[in-house]
Amino acid sequence: MTNFTGFSRATIDFMWNLRFNNNKPWFEEHKAEFTEVFQAPMKALGREVFERIEADLGGRGFIHKVSRVYKDARRVKDGEPYRCNLWFSIERPVPEGVEWTSTPVFWFELSPDNWSYGLGYYSARAETMAKLRARIDKNPKAFEKLIAPLEKQNEFVLEGAEYVRKKEAPTEKTAVWYNKKSFSLIHDQQHGNELFSADLADRIVKGYAFLMPFYDYFITLDSDPSSIK
Repeated sequence: MTNFTGFSRATIDFMWNLRFNNNKPWFEEHKAEFTEVFQAPMKALGREVFERIEADLGGRGFIHKVSRVYKDARRVKDGEPYRCNLWFSIERPVPEGVEWTSTPVFWFELSPDNWSYGLGYYSARAETMAKLRARIDKNPKAFEKLIAPLEKQNEFVLEGAEYVRKKEAPTEKTAVWYNKKSFSLIHDQQHGNELFSADLADRIVKGYAFLMPFYDYFITLDSDPSSIK
């Protein structure tokens, strides 16, 4: 198994330096530093978490990806060609013609200011959210049972834009989900000692295990009958 020992203070320093020197000459001069203190530990963390999830909660066809530091050329509108943050994701391969942004993924992201991890959609399709509402309408008690563990923990919070014109949910407990355009269950915090320790992998694996029932529920939504509502 890949040995993740933690990020370092040098990781944080590199991200801040890149933020203030986001240009090719500086990056090329510090590329070896990027590889050593930022990219390598991110890859090690992603691989370890992926291998442990596969060992304990496998059978779902997951793959593992680590982001590139280079921005998509189409999105370099600010003259800054590099990302100051990196992330890894654990997800299923998307079918041809389907945007990865429209499917649920597990992720971990490290930025100069903070780190976060969780499960969610980058941008769920309106049809997907309509199917979620249809499921809730059909069996609100089953959905309430799914989300009940969230009330007993303080690791993850529900985030996501909501409709301006509220939709009438079948129960009070389902209302906040019923009115989301997209969503994530996310933990976000400032840098601290845990970031510089191998214990970070343990926390992420534990968090993903908690979120897995949500993934299993949401990943099947698109196979439901069409239900625009």
